[in-house]
Amino acid sequence: MCGIVAYIGHQEAYPIILKGLKRLEYRGYDSSGIALYGKQIESYKKKGRVSELETWDAPILHEAHAGIGHTRWATHGEPTDANAHPHQSNSGKITLVHNGIIENYASLKAELIQKGYTFQSETDTEVLVNFIEDIQINNNSSLEEAMRIALKRVVGAYVIIVLEDGFPDRLIAARKGSPLVIGVGEGEHFLASDASPIIEYTKRVIYVNDYELAIISKDDIILKNLGNEPVTPYIQQLDMELAQIEKGGFDHFMLKEIFDQPASLTDCLRGRLDVATLSLTLAGVDQHLSVFTQAKRIIIVACGTSWHAGLIAEYMIETICRIPVEVEYASEFRYRNPIIHSGDVIIAISQSGETADTLVAIERAKEQGAFIFGVVNAVGSSIARLSHAGAYTHAGPEIGVASTKAFTAQLAVLAMMALKIGKAKQTLTDADYKHYLVELSQIPEKVQVILSSHELIKEVAQVYAEANNFLFLGRGYNFPVALEAALKLKEVSYIPCSGYPSGEVKHGPIALVDETLPTLFIATKDKYYDKIVSNIQEIKARKGKVIAIINPDDTAIRGVSDHVMEVPETDELLAPLLTVIPTQLMSYYIGVLRGLDVDKPRNLAKSVTVE
Repeated sequence: MCGIVAYIGHQEAYPIILKGLKRLEYRGYDSSGIALYGKQIESYKKKGRVSELETWDAPILHEAHAGIGHTRWATHGEPTDANAHPHQSNSGKITLVHNGIIENYASLKAELIQKGYTFQSETDTEVLVNFIEDIQINNNSSLEEAMRIALKRVVGAYVIIVLEDGFPDRLIAARKGSPLVIGVGEGEHFLASDASPIIEYTKRVIYVNDYELAIISKDDIILKNLGNEPVTPYIQQLDMELAQIEKGGFDHFMLKEIFDQPASLTDCLRGRLDVATLSLTLAGVDQHLSVFTQAKRIIIVACGTSWHAGLIAEYMIETICRIPVEVEYASEFRYRNPIIHSGDVIIAISQSGETADTLVAIERAKEQGAFIFGVVNAVGSSIARLSHAGAYTHAGPEIGVASTKAFTAQLAVLAMMALKIGKAKQTLTDADYKHYLVELSQIPEKVQVILSSHELIKEVAQVYAEANNFLFLGRGYNFPVALEAALKLKEVSYIPCSGYPSGEVKHGPIALVDETLPTLFIATKDKYYDKIVSNIQEIKARKGKVIAIINPDDTAIRGVSDHVMEVPETDELLAPLLTVIPTQLMSYYIGVLRGLDVDKPRNLAKSVTVE
């Protein structure tokens, strides 16, 4: 959600910032802009795609060696050129880009209007830049000090990067609640919302923490807290390759990332699951095993696709570990005044590790004595740093807004956690433990088998690409997969979709069924199989169209379905890792067939860093 890129150094700033903004397009945005400092500060901003910025034609493009760029996801004010970032103060001396939301902007704006300030946009960001300037003027202070004072007064989340007239060799950045990474180069430095714009130039990075200011020149980085005390920068090495954020010959990132899953799951299991010795190593759990085995309750907090992974984990953990599990939407949990006891375990699931609602939720639970365990993909992310312990999913960068490989990697980590805890609690027999490890080790290969049938799934997609509605049904472990499948198709095709437990179809959704409604059943062989067959018959009796995800040797459901998609057999506890793959492919192909940009669906953002 929004993206920031900045550069200062010996190279031309414009092409680096422009390329960086393109790398951040996956975050979701509706306008973009760049400010450069050559002989003076000049800005260019446009509603629409980053490619609109390529129409800028001015001498400063070749003169400037410092600049800031931004992709905006509209919050305050609709997408327009005027509301796009960067924003300038009334005097034109301060130019600023901002990710986040300033919640008390209205009262600040009223104060500034009384003082004679005027505004060209509807944004909270223009309020912030003028508020900083007003403090600087009234206190006769440096920009750094004015920012420090201003940021103590503003309420909300932010990352800001500022250019100041008269200081062509300096950027000042600050952060609270939104991510900021500094790339450390030789005689140059790079700033961005995540590492994807930086990896091309350097693998040495600094993750800026909340309430820190960074004063950056081409040769130096100074970090301070809001109390003006120096902070020692901690330089880390990026574990990422440029090839991971390229399409690699695929038409879309979404398709590439679906096909990445045999490799991403292998990476997730590598070093953890040893089939030869039938052992499992999960350092974050191993080091705090007593916390998990003695837990009276586990609460999983997440949003979107990660919430669906949490629902499946609830089934896994309760079945294997016999610990009560609650799964909460982070956006509700943070405001619900939940009852948290010391010793409760909170598992926070987030692909980006920066999801704003999840961050606030675990901060509050941590204050009440809960043990926080993060399951994230992004190394060095805020949730990873805030958690007491955690496990990285090692899915690699996920650029497509609609999550695919991150979801299956989350499931793999959560399954390993359940097995590890169940073994330690002795609620899982040695025989079952070994059985699950063997089954889990075979998942990447079985995913590859499903992917090899992608053309057959594409044929199914062609039949239903013009559908006006869709119903997804499943039971047990596959019920949350039905929810995830509905979300995925909704995200990339804009078709209204519903996901339900198939046993609930008679309690409302069956009213939708007619000869035009496609109903997809996740119908692999498990203890619910006979019930699923009955549910399919109920749909067929009302002339509904049935698509079924089945195991290869299934003849009963094949015989009553209009179309089937096959997945190899596995234990029902691990079935979601397989049954979700055909739904991802079908969603992708339907979105493409409808002529939509499946990588950047309208109104959506990859990393939701504001409420």
